[in-house]
Amino acid sequence: MATRLAVLETERCVGCQSCMFACSRRQEVAGLTKSCIGVRSIGGMERGFTVIVCRACSDPPCARVCPTDALLLREGGGVRLEMKKCIGCSHCREACLIGAIQWDDTTNKPMICIHCGYCVEFCPHGVLGMRKKEVKGHAQG
Repeated sequence: MATRLAVLETERCVGCQSCMFACSRRQEVAGLTKSCIGVRSIGGMERGFTVIVCRACSDPPCARVCPTDALLLREGGGVRLEMKKCIGCSHCREACLIGAIQWDDTTNKPMICIHCGYCVEFCPHGVLGMRKKEVKGHAQG
């Protein structure tokens, strides 16, 4: 079993972006520029917010379109970025069905959630959590 980040209670999200700040801070950056998770309004406080994070696909479209094999499959789903192989073509970002790949304009490379769970402890409303995911087959990561 692999442990992966999951959106547990999206309707409880108030758009505080604490998870995004935590993700950036984990990468030693203040602000939101290095966050691998996104919080977007679907109509403000009246309609709520949505949390966009890698869902750890078992057959990730982002990895399939990478021309340099810079996205390696992770055990339990999702991908791991081989930064040196990445050419910044953004095919992965375009291929992600839910728009979960954030982009680092400084390095011109994708930022993809590594499912570390750091953001979970900073969500004041229990929107995020870690879940066990069954491992099928053998993958790297």
